[in-house]
Amino acid sequence: MRIVVKVGSNVLTKEDGTLDTERMEDIVDQIAGLRKQGTEVILVSSGAVASGKGIVRTDKRLDAVSARQLFSSVGQARLINRYYDLFSRHGIICGQVLTTKESLSTRDHYLNQQNCMSAMLENGVVPIINENDTISVTELMFTDNDELSGMVASMMDAKCLIILSNVDGIYDGNPKASGTSVIREIRSGEDISGYIQAGKSTFGRGGMLTKCRIAGKVADEGIEVIIANGKTPGIIPGVLENSPDVECTRFIASEKPVSHIKKWIAHSEGFAKGSIYINAGACEALTGETASSLLPVGVTKVEGNFEKGDIVKIISPDGHQIGLGKVTADSRKAAEMTGKKGGRPLVHYDYLYID
Repeated sequence: MRIVVKVGSNVLTKEDGTLDTERMEDIVDQIAGLRKQGTEVILVSSGAVASGKGIVRTDKRLDAVSARQLFSSVGQARLINRYYDLFSRHGIICGQVLTTKESLSTRDHYLNQQNCMSAMLENGVVPIINENDTISVTELMFTDNDELSGMVASMMDAKCLIILSNVDGIYDGNPKASGTSVIREIRSGEDISGYIQAGKSTFGRGGMLTKCRIAGKVADEGIEVIIANGKTPGIIPGVLENSPDVECTRFIASEKPVSHIKKWIAHSEGFAKGSIYINAGACEALTGETASSLLPVGVTKVEGNFEKGDIVKIISPDGHQIGLGKVTADSRKAAEMTGKKGGRPLVHYDYLYID
């Protein structure tokens, strides 16, 4: 079995921003235990920026990007060195994979990243992945490592994605209020927006809203997603064994298979180069039970400047995004085809992902 474990900044850092080495040791011990049982584990670890903040002091006023670059450059080295020492105690080698959103924006780059991690796993190395904050700038950043972990789980055909936060899961109300409890299971199509707290984490960029959005998307691709408390001892094997004593929220995996290319497209929203607007008939055809490609006759408008093979957003008549697709023509040609009958699909079904 192959799983992805994402550890958030609030799990790995203390209140003063310093690295919680005891928590790191506990998480590594759990992963080592799973490795001995034959489970492959990919670790997506936050904590570099928060770790750097704990030891770097500066009197200069820094903008947000410069601060992230400074703190992560120091913090990432400290973080990976600590992981290396902890895994070495179990006779396990770990390796660092630093990536950026831009480096996954093309299919070739995506496959290169996939091949790198596959080679590591085949040779018994635990991949430890983090966004390369030293070169990432605002418009090229992942929303947070929740988004990155979702892409990695999809890319590597994981059976399960475990997102470790500082809460037990998604509550059916304010977690601090009496009478509220953790929602144990969430299935595709369930509306839980009324339960989600919009706040961001103390040290990270994300929050529960992002976690739920990513979890829902990954579960729809056939991968179970679990949100649990990373500060609970033995939490990783506990949720994998589905222990009734362990609180967590499970996003139930869809039973419908999704192709590898569609998984890549599903996580390519940030790389979209334009938008294709469709009419009601096309919208009904694309979202129906029968597989359907996007034909030019169903297109009402084309926006953006894109080339053949780029990813574009598919927009419904009411202005909402319903999916993503890989186009068979550039923006100029697509505009010429708009509303015309006949001709090849503008987005073939095999390269179309509907949300």
